[in-house]
Amino acid sequence: MSPGSVAVVVTENIRFPTWELYELSIPCTVFGKPQPDLSDTWYDLRLCGTNEHEQDDADMVTGLSVRTRHGLEGLVGADTVIVPSVPDPCVEEDEPLSPALISALRDAHDAGARMVSLCTGAFALAEAGLLDGRRATAHWMHTAQLAERYPKVRVDDSVLYVDDGDVLTSAGLTAGLDLCLHLVRRDLGANVANRLARRMVVPAHRHGGQAQFIDLSVPATDDAGLTPVLDWARANLDRPLTVEDLARRASVSPRTLYRRLLASTGTTPLQWLLDQRLGRAQGLLESTDLTVERIGELSGLGTANNLRHHFLKRVGVSPSDYRRSFPRAAPEPNGRDPRPVPTADG
Repeated sequence: MSPGSVAVVVTENIRFPTWELYELSIPCTVFGKPQPDLSDTWYDLRLCGTNEHEQDDADMVTGLSVRTRHGLEGLVGADTVIVPSVPDPCVEEDEPLSPALISALRDAHDAGARMVSLCTGAFALAEAGLLDGRRATAHWMHTAQLAERYPKVRVDDSVLYVDDGDVLTSAGLTAGLDLCLHLVRRDLGANVANRLARRMVVPAHRHGGQAQFIDLSVPATDDAGLTPVLDWARANLDRPLTVEDLARRASVSPRTLYRRLLASTGTTPLQWLLDQRLGRAQGLLESTDLTVERIGELSGLGTANNLRHHFLKRVGVSPSDYRRSFPRAAPEPNGRDPRPVPTADG
C-alpha cells in the first residue's frame, strides 16, 4: 500500500541566521528519497513554493532563494501537507502570514489532507484555524507567543510532538525529525521506521509525550547577589541541602531568600534545587556509565527510585530511556573512555 503524497511548503526566501533550512531538509530527507530495500512503495514528495515575491538581491546577502516546481496549488490533493516553519518576522515581529498560504492550507485540509507542522509552522496552521480547540506544540522558545496570539489553541510546551489524528505538530529542530519518523511508523510500520532511523543514525523512536530536552541546570538569575550561593549549591548537590542552608550561606533569612530567588528566577528555592539536581543527573546520564543508584547519590536525589520518580515527572522518560538517547562515544584504543567522569563538584 502506498503511503501517498507529501506536499512541503517552501517560503520564497530563506534568510540566515535561521533554522528554516534545517527544518525544510527534514521532510525532504525522510520522505523524498525512495527506500526500495525498506518498502516496495514510498512517498511522492513535492515542494510547493509560495512564489509571492520576486527575488531581491539584498536578500541574497543573508540568505538563499529556493525555486520549486509547484506553487501553493500543489498542496490541494496531497495526502499529507507539511509546514516546516514560517519566516522569522512572522513570529518575532508579528508580520502577517501569507493570505494565499493560509487559504491553501484550509483548502488542503478541506480536501482531506493530513496537516503537519514543524516548529514555527504551527503559527500557519493556527492562523488557518486548523488548531482551534486542539492540543498543539512548537519549539518551547515560541510556545508563549503561539498561546498568546491564538488563545483557542491548547498549547503544550512540554512535549516533542502532538498527534491529534489528522493534525500533527512538533517542537523545533530534531523534534521535527521525531514527528516525521512517527508518520513513517504510522504509514509503513515500526520495522520500516526503525530501519530508516538507524540509517539516519538517530534514535529509532522518541515518544511524542517525551519532554523537550531543556537543560535544567542552566542558571537563570538577574540577582547578582545570589550568584555566589547558587554556584556553591551547584557544587554541593550531593549534600542534603535545605533552604535554610542556602539562606545561611547568603546571610539572609529563608523568607528573604525565597522572595529574591522567586523574583529573579521565577521559581522557589526547593524547585530550583530540584531542577539543579535533575540537571546534574542529566549530565551524568549523558556522559558516564555510572549506575542510576550512584547518579541518584551524586545528584542529591538519594535513591534510584526517587531519581526515577522525579525524572519521569519532570523530563517525561525514565533515566534509562533518556540515557539511550545519548549514546556514549566509542572508547579509545587504550580502552579508556574519551570523556571524563564528572565529580560531585561538576
